[in-house]
Amino acid sequence: MESQTKTHSASSVQACQNCKKDFTIEPDDFAFYEKMKVPAPTFCPMCRVERRLVFRNERKLYRVKDFFTGKDIFSLYPAESGKKSTLEVEWFKDTWNPLDYGRDYNFSVNFFEQLNALEKEVPVFAQRVEYMVNSPYCANASGLKDSYLTFNSSYSENCMYGNAVDQSKDCIDNSHINKSEKCYECFWLQNCYQCSFTIMSVDSRNLYFCRDCLGCNDCFGCANLRNASYCILNKQYTKEEYFVELEKMKLDTISGLRSAREIARDFWKTQPTKYHQGLKNVNSTGSYVTNCKNVNDGFLVRESENMRYCQYLQVPKNRDCYDASAWGENMEMHYETCLSGGNTFNLKFSTDCWPNCKNLEYCISMFSSTDCFACVGMKKAQYCILNKQYTKDDYFALVEKIKKQMDEMPYVDKKGRVYKYGEFFPIELSCFGYNNTTTFQYFPMTKEKAEENGYPWVEIPRGKYNITKNTSDLPDAISDVDESIVGEVIECENCKNPYKILNDEFNFYKKEKIPLPTLCDECRFVRRISDRLKFELYERACMCAGEKDETGKYKNNIKHTHNDQHCGEKFKTGYSPERGEIIYCEQCYQQEVY
Repeated sequence: MESQTKTHSASSVQACQNCKKDFTIEPDDFAFYEKMKVPAPTFCPMCRVERRLVFRNERKLYRVKDFFTGKDIFSLYPAESGKKSTLEVEWFKDTWNPLDYGRDYNFSVNFFEQLNALEKEVPVFAQRVEYMVNSPYCANASGLKDSYLTFNSSYSENCMYGNAVDQSKDCIDNSHINKSEKCYECFWLQNCYQCSFTIMSVDSRNLYFCRDCLGCNDCFGCANLRNASYCILNKQYTKEEYFVELEKMKLDTISGLRSAREIARDFWKTQPTKYHQGLKNVNSTGSYVTNCKNVNDGFLVRESENMRYCQYLQVPKNRDCYDASAWGENMEMHYETCLSGGNTFNLKFSTDCWPNCKNLEYCISMFSSTDCFACVGMKKAQYCILNKQYTKDDYFALVEKIKKQMDEMPYVDKKGRVYKYGEFFPIELSCFGYNNTTTFQYFPMTKEKAEENGYPWVEIPRGKYNITKNTSDLPDAISDVDESIVGEVIECENCKNPYKILNDEFNFYKKEKIPLPTLCDECRFVRRISDRLKFELYERACMCAGEKDETGKYKNNIKHTHNDQHCGEKFKTGYSPERGEIIYCEQCYQQEVY
């Protein structure tokens, strides 16, 4: 098929067919679409990521029947989806052949309807895991060992209740941490050891409630410190004084921890925040973009190059991708893909394709396959359409005919949105409930609104438990807790749902002198990611106004290059004006960190 884009030397403003807002397509964007031989998008970047991540269930497990064995298993796919779930060991057996589900393409039926029908027939890999050791309750993961309810993670050991925990060990209740150990309730760490309730910090150890610290150790409630030790709320203490003050806080008690959280976070609000949360970047924009070059409008991206509108690519290294969400690990030339990675090349409009996949379009749950179009669950396949085998010449000829039919007979959803060739899968065809997908974390919607849009909604049934202990009955100090707590069913103080303390979890709390949690793991997750920014970027200006920030809360430590004048440096940031942080540009921020 010939290229469906034209060379553009200027930007083009388009109206999103979903939210109806205008968005701009830049010349560099057109160049990428030309290279990928795809038409320009008709959805804006925010609507595109919302659409993609509806096809990602990051951390919800359902009890279903294994399609092959009939046994109870846990799956990312609810029974209501109609998907045929099976465990890894069954999926990889030679006792079934995905080609058996193949069918001829019907040019009188819409493309997406045919693909959706095939998806319901082919068995699916229930938890999306590989190389796992003693970690049966994890999903979307690779190489985990002795881990529990850890999702979207790779090559970690002895971790619990985490998401995006990579190459880490002995960590509980963390999100988006890398190469860290013995950390608890932290967000966006790298190379950290024994840190608790700490966010956006690197190369540090023994921190409590710290934000944006680099190369620090033994600090409490600090922000923006560099190579510091024995500080409390950015005030220097001697080593002996520090531990005396820390002892007074009683951080091994529930009451002491609550008070410490409030004190530390109130202090954070008085300190400037760098507009961009990332390090060692070249010509890059977004939130949580680190060690990247030419990565723009990114979110949670590490060690990548030449990317735009990409999210959750935390496993290096990736390059030359647009609108790719989740995973990574040597991805190249992706456009509008989700849940794919592991040495994959030239993937378009596909989800859950890994590893070593190449030249796939509109494919779902593919494994080590190349040159396939609209296939589901194929293993080491080539030149297949709707799971039917073709010769090389027949394959390419038929693909061109199908693309033409997609334009002539587009899918039109309940709200009148039109899906021709070049659009990702319609949200209403997702096999997950909107409320249980990654999208819901960023674009929350009521059940009524979702159903009005034609989107699926799935409530997760909860088992029945007899509550044996309320959080008000928990011992305040961890030193007063014994092993009997492991058998208790505790009522979450927030959502009132039951939770338990597992044996390894109990041992961690005792060893690290951390009091028992009073929230269930789900509420802890929600609280933790409340620190995380959203996808959207805002055009803002530096709030440094000379001697102080423009709110008057923070007094600068030194005289800045703009002297007593307002800095006014313009930038794109993930911090919306409504959040209330003091936002500084790179130069003003670097002059203030110490």
